[in-house]
Amino acid sequence: MSASSTLSDPDARSDAPARAGPCLVLASVSPRRLDLLRQIGVEPDLIEGADVDETPAPGEEPRRLAARLAEAKADAVAARHPQAFVLAADTVVACGRRVLGKAGDAAAARAHLGLLSGRRHKVFTAIALHGPGRSAARLVVTTVRFKRLSTAEIDAYIAAGEWRGKAGGYAIQGHAGAFAIAINGSYSNVVGLPLYECRALLDGLGYPVAA
Repeated sequence: MSASSTLSDPDARSDAPARAGPCLVLASVSPRRLDLLRQIGVEPDLIEGADVDETPAPGEEPRRLAARLAEAKADAVAARHPQAFVLAADTVVACGRRVLGKAGDAAAARAHLGLLSGRRHKVFTAIALHGPGRSAARLVVTTVRFKRLSTAEIDAYIAAGEWRGKAGGYAIQGHAGAFAIAINGSYSNVVGLPLYECRALLDGLGYPVAA
């Protein structure tokens, strides 16, 4: 379901004073993406999720899936806020061409971790930005290599519950950070929002970002 909140809501509140200027809508209810935006001094005026079917099309490659979903989310929210800047993102974890979506239960999360154990995988995050009369998008790919995971390590991670709602069944910013032997590319991309590219998009479309 779609959801929205303004910065008057406790979960979306900012300590910063209200500012004049263009409105920014974050088309994601992910607290991780909000935290990442705040790291670069960006505070959305509105947080509004998009109700988009994330099922891959038959034979759809991971990078195309991420790009399509990010654009669909941006389109859905921008239709309700045509004069605002709308930022959307989608993250896809893939081992080869196999997409590892959000695990629906512990068994699926365990299967994801078993597949990733001792192997390299790729994390694709697409970001789409719609501004008044303009739009732009980027796709960022990061390669992650996991150590070989023991049954005990997988059991403990499943019990901790971090896998819930996470693409690939893990959160790199949590306990799973200890699983990663190497990360080639953007770390923030693996968390869910590549910050360098995100800021470049905002700057390129004229949204003011604090230095």
